Amino acid sequence: MKRDIRLDYRARPSALAFMARAVRPSPGIKRGMPAITAHWRHRVDPSELKRFHALSGLPESRELPLLYPHTISFPLQMAILTQPAFPLPIWRMLQVRNRILQHAPLACDAVQDITARLVGHRILDKGAEFDLHATVQVDGAVAWESLNTFYARGRFGKPTADAAPEAPKVSPGNTAQWRMLAGGGWRYGGLSGDYNPLHWWSGYARKHGFARAFFHPQRVLGQCLAKLPQPAAAPPLQLEAWLKGPVFYGEPVAMHMEALSDGTAFALHVNGDHRPAIVGRLSAASRDAGLLN
Repeated sequence: MKRDIRLDYRARPSALAFMARAVRPSPGIKRGMPAITAHWRHRVDPSELKRFHALSGLPESRELPLLYPHTISFPLQMAILTQPAFPLPIWRMLQVRNRILQHAPLACDAVQDITARLVGHRILDKGAEFDLHATVQVDGAVAWESLNTFYARGRFGKPTADAAPEAPKVSPGNTAQWRMLAGGGWRYGGLSGDYNPLHWWSGYARKHGFARAFFHPQRVLGQCLAKLPQPAAAPPLQLEAWLKGPVFYGEPVAMHMEALSDGTAFALHVNGDHRPAIVGRLSAASRDAGLLN
């Protein structure tokens, strides 16, 4: 039976609660998918916004950057993923795709009603995917939305869907090169609610097969967007991102950029690796676009 769970928060959901719930047993996919919704009314803290800009590399402006709601809405998604009714433990989940659609500019002083929902899942041949949809409403109108896809490796029964389309190939045209910052994962976790030790504790990361601790994907996307040509058009804008591998602190990176008719595609390569760690596409969107249409 489908269970409806509504979570209403008066303040940012507590990361301590996430961490405590993350160790509980999970019910498994065969017991069905709950309908979980989480809501939080958020007002921007100027000092927090300044910290976001410093950690993401995005320039300050009179309006909120495209990725600010992506970061601030993440605690609600963490709350959903760590609910006892969620079928799998959060430590098995990895972000693999992000889609973000900004319908209208967001003023820095706007009161934002942020809602996140679990909207779908798919059984694949070697794992399962879960989609979480987040919206930001201002005065009752949706100004921003995202669709984040998480992947868990394993065998969960007969596949119900094919693997998702591959990330687009990006021609090595214009290239930006820089060295990623060293550290900051704990401070960024304070914004996103994601205190996964993979992002701040190299010993833990090595136990899970990684060379050392690595960046939160949202923060890497900020570094990428800061290097892209600024969109000529006002919103609606859409960002699609395929998260394919870790980006380690302090590593040299190269980002290939390819001009499109309606935007820019990019691929971030770490320390000379021919395989991209992140592939993305920033483009104009139609006025009637919607991520769940």
